[in-house]
Amino acid sequence: MGRWALDVAFVWRAMLTLGLVLLYYCFSIGITFYNKWLTKSFHFPLFMTMLHLAVIFLFSALSRALVQCSSHRTRVVLSWTDYLRRVAPTALATALDVGLSNWSFLYITVSLYTMTKSSAVLFILIFSLIFKLEELRAALVLVVLLIAGGLFMFTYKSTQFNMEGFALVLGASFIGGIRWTLTQILLQKADLGLQNPIDTMFHLQPLMFLGLFPLFAIFEGLHLSTSEKIFRFQDTGLLLRVLGSLFLGGILAFGLGFSEFLLVSRTSSLTLSIAGIFKEVCTLLLAAHLLGDQISLLNWLGFALCLSGISLHVALKALHSRGDGDPKPSKGLGSNPDLELLLRSSQPEEGDNEAAEEEDFVAQG
Repeated sequence: MGRWALDVAFVWRAMLTLGLVLLYYCFSIGITFYNKWLTKSFHFPLFMTMLHLAVIFLFSALSRALVQCSSHRTRVVLSWTDYLRRVAPTALATALDVGLSNWSFLYITVSLYTMTKSSAVLFILIFSLIFKLEELRAALVLVVLLIAGGLFMFTYKSTQFNMEGFALVLGASFIGGIRWTLTQILLQKADLGLQNPIDTMFHLQPLMFLGLFPLFAIFEGLHLSTSEKIFRFQDTGLLLRVLGSLFLGGILAFGLGFSEFLLVSRTSSLTLSIAGIFKEVCTLLLAAHLLGDQISLLNWLGFALCLSGISLHVALKALHSRGDGDPKPSKGLGSNPDLELLLRSSQPEEGDNEAAEEEDFVAQG
């Protein structure tokens, strides 16, 4: 009877993990193809991103209110001093990462975007070394060389290569390295109380919105105000369809962050990292099959080389965590470039005798 119960528990855990991974894939892959689909007909990616940020903030605020009502605990609200001094740099870097990523869809294919965005791990490692979150080791140098070499092979003589779009997404990956490093530093400050993912998203979105607004005003403001799809609309039905499509993207963006949180809280950050590797493969296969993206043998070899570097990085993190024994804040960052947040659960309040469940959350744009 005991063996049967253990087998049932194992199967149940495996099914739960598989379900959470599939949920994460649906949101992550879905928002990638959604962004590419929408930018084909709606050429205002910065406005699209800003509206997504507003939707994420709305759902985050609603989630905070529901959690507060159910737990009867007041959610953290930062002072203006801490908000502007500590959160603003992370929010600005995150806004530029997401904004430039979405902007690149105007020019490049999903496959080139996926491959180039995977190089975010390279920049994360570089900035982790600069900020002394990682120690320089030969294995990390090998990871950097594998990812950089794979990116070069994937883009070399690519028939669908576009320099403008490539520069945008590579710039997003570079800023993503700064973003995730600052995010880790921000979330390791226990005095801020932003260890919960909902609280972090709630505080980041307004400053991200304001950080993107100048770029939007310069590059899209005039064109948007004279476009018949938005401000000079003549067809109310068309306007509602456009707004509905934009709102759907915001739901996908919030769902991506929340699905990552669920996956990590129920399994581990290593599971999310491994799932992220296979997600990139699935995205490329779908892009080649559904969108007709042309991927040569050299491109596939470059992608395999890049994935080898990411896999090595994940394996090193797993060995490092196992060698440490007790769980504690990791110095490295996760290998998943999408995401968008690295989270740990809140510490128990004073007088609370229940143990706090430790959660790591890594994340997109």
